[in-house]
Formats: sequence, C-alpha cells, structure tokens
Amino acid sequence: MKAEANKNELAALMVTYPSTHGIFEEAIQDICKIVHDNGGLVYMDGANMNAQVGLTSPAMIGADVCHLNLHKTFCIPHGGGGPGMGPIGVTEQLKDFLPGHPVVDIGTKDSISAVSAAPWGSSSILIISYAYIKMMGSKGLKSATEFSILNANYIKARLAEHFKILYSGENDCVAHELIFDMREFKLSAKIEVEDIAKRLMDYNFHAPTVSFPVPGTLMVEPTESEPKSELDRFCDAMISIREEIKEIENGIYDTTDNVLKNAPHTAKRISNDVWDHKYSRSKAAFPVELELNKFWPAVGRIDSAYGDRNLVCSCNPVSDYETEPVAS
Repeated sequence: MKAEANKNELAALMVTYPSTHGIFEEAIQDICKIVHDNGGLVYMDGANMNAQVGLTSPAMIGADVCHLNLHKTFCIPHGGGGPGMGPIGVTEQLKDFLPGHPVVDIGTKDSISAVSAAPWGSSSILIISYAYIKMMGSKGLKSATEFSILNANYIKARLAEHFKILYSGENDCVAHELIFDMREFKLSAKIEVEDIAKRLMDYNFHAPTVSFPVPGTLMVEPTESEPKSELDRFCDAMISIREEIKEIENGIYDTTDNVLKNAPHTAKRISNDVWDHKYSRSKAAFPVELELNKFWPAVGRIDSAYGDRNLVCSCNPVSDYETEPVAS
C-alpha cells in the first residue's frame, strides 16, 4: 500500500465527498482509516455538503478538518462575485491550532495568527446561513439533501439514453450531480461541449459547468430547489439538442453552418434583413415552445479562450508618448 510505504512522510489526504465525479465513494471510511493508521490526517472539501446534510457528516466519514462552503447548501449566493467563504470544522485534537485574534481571546492556546478581521468570520454572511438552518430545521435540511440527490438521478434517468453518463455508483446512481460526456460528438459531428453550452442559451438556460472536472464534459448539479417542471424543461432542451446533433451527423446540416456552432443567436442577428444560414430563424431562436419569456443573449459567439492564449496589449502606441524636444 502507498500509505504504508510512505507513512513517514504522509501528512494528509484531501478528499471531496461525494466526489467531484458525482458519486458517493463506497470505501471513503476505509480510506480515512488507512490514512489515520499511517499517521496522516484527512482534510475534506465541503463543497458537496448538499449531498451530506442530514444523511451523513464529515465526522462520521472520518475527516479531521472540513471547510463548509456556505453557497448552495447553506443559502449563500455564489458566482458573479458572491461570497464563497464558510466556517471550518476541526476535531477536538486540532481546535487549539485554529487561527487566533489579536484582540479577542478565542480560547485556543497554540493558535496561528489571525486570518480574518473578525475572530469567527463575517457575521453579515454567517447570519444568513444561521437563519436558514433555524427555519429549515433538521427535517427540512435532510429533505433538501434527499431532493438534491433525487433531482440529479431524475435527470440521469431521463437523459441516459441520449447522452453518456461518465460516472455512476455501484447501484448505477449518482449523488447530487452528474457528468455528461460530450467528447464523442467531436468525432461524429465536430461539436464541442462549448457548442452545447452556448446552444442552451437559445433554450433559455445558462449552461452548467463545462469541462470540469473532466475536459469535454458537462456537469449538471440541479440542487433541491428546482421543481420537476424545470427539470423536465432542461431535459427536453437537452434531448432537443441531441436531435440537432443527429441532424449534423446525418448530413442534414453541415459541420460549420448549424444551430450549435452559431449559438447563441441574438435578437439583432435574428431580426437582421440578411439571413445567410441554411436553417431557419425560428429554428435558431425558438427551437422549442418556450413557456417563459424568451431570453435574448446580449452578444453572440466569441472565442472564449483566445485571450488566454494570445497576449493583446491594450496600451496606447508608443508614439502617443513622444514629446517635442525642449529647446535649451
């Protein structure tokens, strides 16, 4: 075993549970025990607490340290600048090493220096999660976890015959999220996962996570907050997109001029007097009957990765800084 062979250097294992692949690792307790038996500690990434609360816990699993992301699971917004902070839980043996504070005595004797202006984090953020927990109660929190898992498996059941599910557990189920493998369409229709993500905007959806944790995949995490009608609307959109890919595979539309490669379609493009695509305007902008108001993307397709791969100087030209020589 690697843990035993490296026990003199083994410090810690970092693990996410359920895994970022969207499954509950069956041997997680055994894994934690092996690390502990060989002198290491276990640090748990609490990003997926949405599938734990009320059913299990980091302590039950065997973690020594766990940061609890408050977004999603505990009602804090995330993305677009939303706070991603959260409390950090430790075992009894580690509490004396928690960060201290120069003014407030937090009751630990071997603390490192402060990492936050406030001794226990941001009260303006934490009070929101506290209120959410109090209002939900233990029964409500457990129910939220169960529905997050149920919703993900409902999507899996509806879409499994249309898209390849990259990972599933021993019972052919997923946790609260699942990963669709879109790489096969690059070979069959020259369609990338980014094309599918952009096309979802034409269906009134912001795309889920793209190419994480596996390149060329789409990770869907519905949480407990989506009603069945919204899950069905998403599944219907994905099935419709699969049919659009089949149209390319069957030669009905070519690999460059199709609704996926040109997505998203803006109102300006649809209403333009000139329309030089082989597919219709209605197919581009209204691929299904939209019960909600149509969302129009503000801009069309750009090369998202171009700026990362090509340095572009936005400075003024050197000539702008030239001055006339000063007479002596």
